[in-house]
Amino acid sequence: MLQDTQQYAHILVAVDGSDSAKEAFEQAVEIAKRNHSELVIAHVIDTRSYNMGIESASFDVLEFDLTEMEKLLKEYGDKAKAAGLDKVTTELVKGSPKIELAKDIPERHRSDLIVVGKTGLNMVERWMIGSVSEYIIRQAPCDVLVIRNTEKG
Repeated sequence: MLQDTQQYAHILVAVDGSDSAKEAFEQAVEIAKRNHSELVIAHVIDTRSYNMGIESASFDVLEFDLTEMEKLLKEYGDKAKAAGLDKVTTELVKGSPKIELAKDIPERHRSDLIVVGKTGLNMVERWMIGSVSEYIIRQAPCDVLVIRNTEKG
């Protein structure tokens, strides 16, 4: 099997609080444990979605989301360490999730595997803007593992 022979040294997992991201995180931890890999747990805040026309309200919402994502990343980092990983990094960045997760973060960390959850975008949104995971698959400089949510809905 490929997973028994493929070695990964630098794994990037994208998290956002969704169920599929949680499952992606769990898979990334298992792969990192098998490979004694560095695990980078990342979240990208898409600042384009904060343009409400009222600068102070947009700033307040952005600051709230930054605080919540910092907490989430700390929780994930603690879980990864509790699972036995000693090389764990968390990264919270602002920008385009597609660009950051497909190119910028993997470059900074020399990622050789990116693990993401399958998006929950509806058909119209996917047609208009495409999903982040689809973009990563097409543009990433390394292997990409997309984890489907196991819950039926």
